[in-house]
This record gives sequence, structure tokens and C-alpha cells, in this order.
Amino acid sequence: LTPYDMIRLKKRLQLTSEEFLAIYTEPHLLEKTDLPVVTLKMVDDEKEACPFLREDGCFLYEDRPTTCRYYPLGVATLSHKEGADDEGFYFFVNEPHCLGFEEEREWTVTEWRRDQGVDIHDDINRSWTDLVVRKRSFPPNIKLTDKAKEMFFMVSYNIDKFRQFVFESTFLERFAVTPQIQEKIKHDDIELLNFGINWLKDIFFKETPPEDQARR
Repeated sequence: LTPYDMIRLKKRLQLTSEEFLAIYTEPHLLEKTDLPVVTLKMVDDEKEACPFLREDGCFLYEDRPTTCRYYPLGVATLSHKEGADDEGFYFFVNEPHCLGFEEEREWTVTEWRRDQGVDIHDDINRSWTDLVVRKRSFPPNIKLTDKAKEMFFMVSYNIDKFRQFVFESTFLERFAVTPQIQEKIKHDDIELLNFGINWLKDIFFKETPPEDQARR
């Protein structure tokens, strides 16, 4: 799940971030990045079905995650380099239960992304994806501290807790945040997410160790 997936899903289900995480997700470490991420927890039965699937389909279809919107396309993002293609590349996930391959109509990737409403998801997630890809390019011996991982997870998946962290701790005493930005991030999850990702990039990609940045 991406950060924007989390925001859409928890709002649709009228849950807090922590409630949604506890009920519907499983934690993982993302390969080659050592970053904590979450996946959707499937139903514990022989079918291992999506928890949002009903007899007539997905009951929150309008707010379905990015991966579901892309399916049956897979997407891979290129390594973070100057001038690299931001769009990455795409491939088919051809599984027997997907009946779409039996349809006569042919789609371009652009048409499919537009039809499935992927564009807005990718636009909002782009800065987060960039952060993840940049971290993947780190040498294997450079590890994030546990504190830095906690901060990444909080910004990415627990936007409610991050808002509390910003406004109910000494964060605003340690970091210069204009009153205009404070007003935006106080009420808007997307603005807060963008703010948090920019803050994480400042922590991760400066020479000062992440734990020292977090204390300042």
C-alpha cells in the first residue's frame, strides 16, 4: 500500500490510521531498502481473498488501492538518476483468473492509467516513490537507524500520528514551519503527507545522521 492508498482507505472506512493498520495490514521490510511498508492483509481462508471483496465485487471500488487500479499491469520504477524516466516501465501480470485478457479491445498504458484513475495516485505518491528509490540506491552497508525507520513509517502510514507529532510535540520549536503551512497541514492529509515526505528527504539525504536530524 502507498501513503495515498492509506489515506483514501481509512477515510472511506471511517477509521483512524492506527485502526486501519491493526485490522487490515501486515508489516514488511521492503527488499533492498530496509524500509518498513505494509501490505493488505488477505482473509484467513483457503482462498486468501481481499477483505473488501463481496459477491458483486469490491465494495470500496472508488477508493481501491493503486495496485488494484494498475492490475493487470505491473509497474517498476527506474533507479533514481538525473534525467531518468520518471514513469518507469510496465509489464503484464497474466493470471488465469483475470478475464480481461479475453476482451477484444486493446489499451495503451496511458489509456489504461487514465481510465482507472491511476494518474492522481501516482502524482500524489511520486515524491514518496522517489524517496524509496533513492534509498534503494544506498550502498548495502549504509543502514537507517530504528528511529529513522519509525519516522518513515509514521509519515507514510500513520498520518494521524504524524499530525499529533507535529502539533503536540516540540517539532515546531525545532523546525521552521510558516504559519501558512501550519494551517494547511493541520486540516489536509495530502498537504501533511507532502510536508512529511519533504521532511524525510531532508533527514535521509543530508550528511547529518537521521537520528541527529530528528532530535534537532
